[in-house]
Amino acid sequence: MPEVSGEKKSKISASRKLMLKSMMLAKAKEELEQETVDREEEKERYLKERVPPLGVFGLPFSVLQDLCKELQEKIEVVDEERYDIEAKVIHNTREIKDLHMKVFDLRGKFKRPALRRVRVSADAMLRALLGSKHKVSMDLRANLKSVKKEDSEKERPVEVCDWRKNVEAMSGMEGRKKMFDAAKAPSGQ
Repeated sequence: MPEVSGEKKSKISASRKLMLKSMMLAKAKEELEQETVDREEEKERYLKERVPPLGVFGLPFSVLQDLCKELQEKIEVVDEERYDIEAKVIHNTREIKDLHMKVFDLRGKFKRPALRRVRVSADAMLRALLGSKHKVSMDLRANLKSVKKEDSEKERPVEVCDWRKNVEAMSGMEGRKKMFDAAKAPSGQ
């Protein structure tokens, strides 16, 4: 009986996948080249429509001056339109930023302040969760086991003395033997 694996086996072989991938990339490359050619054609068509060719060869000086004045007026009109459009764009971007801020405020994505720890009893927590109608009392401390603390400190009296008095007495092997015997004596009682 064959094993059932977590991944489904592909019905397309690796060579077929590679061929399909290369065909898709070739098609995408063709479409991208066609798109750039279309853009260039659109640009040329738009320029021919908006800017007619100028025939300046062999024209008298006064006609050339009139032509320059006409072109200057057209440039001023275009600059005014450009300025107006830039002002609209700036206004719209500012409005978009304000709307984004409002959306974030409504959604609650602003920086949240650090929360302080609040001490709440189990009864208060249950009342908050279940509502004031339900009267549930939980005494968690009643369920805890009581553990008696061993008073090991009371069994072993600790002597507090001046260490300088005992330096000579505790020095050498005799002092270490006394310390060993003293530590052994209270537990042997």
